[in-house]
Amino acid sequence: MNEQLENIFKYHSPKEGQPEKYTAIREKAKELAYLIDKECPDGREKSVAFTNLETAVMWANASIARN
Repeated sequence: MNEQLENIFKYHSPKEGQPEKYTAIREKAKELAYLIDKECPDGREKSVAFTNLETAVMWANASIARN
C-alpha cells in the first residue's frame, strides 16, 4: 500500500509521448463538451455532465502519468 500511495501523491514529470496523449484526450473531451452544450438544455444535469467530463479527463490523464 505504501508504494501505491507514494505513486499517487508524487509529481509525475511528462515522459516522451505523454503530452500528445494528454492533448488527444482533451481535444476529444472538448468535442464532446461542445456537443453537450449544443444539444442539452441548460440546467443542473448539463452542469453535472460537464463536471463529469472534466473528471473523466483528469482521471484519464492521471492514468497516463501514473502508469
